[in-house]
Amino acid sequence: MVTDLTQELSNDKVLLEAQGISRHFGGLVAVNNVDLHVGVDEILGLIGPNGAGKTTFFNCLTGVDRATAGQIVFQGAPVKGGPARIAALGIARTFQNIRLFPNMTASENVLVGRHCRTKAGVISAILRSPRLKREEAHSASMASDLLRFVGILRRGDDLARNLSYGDQRRVEIARALATEPKLLLLDEPTAGMNPSETQAMMLLVRQIRDRGIAVIVIEHDMRFIFRLCDRVVVLDQGMKLTEGSPEQVQHDPKVIEAYLGSQGVTVNEPA
Repeated sequence: MVTDLTQELSNDKVLLEAQGISRHFGGLVAVNNVDLHVGVDEILGLIGPNGAGKTTFFNCLTGVDRATAGQIVFQGAPVKGGPARIAALGIARTFQNIRLFPNMTASENVLVGRHCRTKAGVISAILRSPRLKREEAHSASMASDLLRFVGILRRGDDLARNLSYGDQRRVEIARALATEPKLLLLDEPTAGMNPSETQAMMLLVRQIRDRGIAVIVIEHDMRFIFRLCDRVVVLDQGMKLTEGSPEQVQHDPKVIEAYLGSQGVTVNEPA
């Protein structure tokens, strides 16, 4: 029930609630009756073994997959529709496998994210109306601001295919931010990164939260998760195993057995 999900948060502090979400693919149950909530100023970690259903759950939240059962409530209203409609509501995401347009520049990739916020139609485009020109100027300025925010403004004119892996990740985040989200879903943002890049990504996610954007992040780097997140939810075989503070989760015997290994993970380094 909603009251059970949000007992730690007042109603005006709850941004998104997922209630009883399930996703079946024929006889395969990828996600099984998962409840989850995220607060308006929260960084929430979502962890679990490979195949636990984490990305499928993200797909249900963002309309890539339609949940077989359950309901998603965002800012107090049920979420319906496909990815474009959900992005317009204020939920954005990145992908486990980077999905940039390789033959477009970094700036052009970010501008793609503005599509759900622009209003000028085909006629305005043909006539080059003043409204279209204002929107284009605003979007170009925002793209530059976002590339500066993620730290790669100098690469704005470079083709996406020529960027380093870490910079491609940053472009993808900037493109998601261009949709003006209230909630950002990050799917393994540090995959393939070295320790210094991972540390920089942690700082960037905190800066995103400081902009008033809540974050849900999937990661396999447990030190990253436990140092970054306010709260952690653990999935295993499509079901929610447990949730709690990073300290509670990293010492939970069920989590250690299912995912972290016999020694668990202890995070003593300063954030």
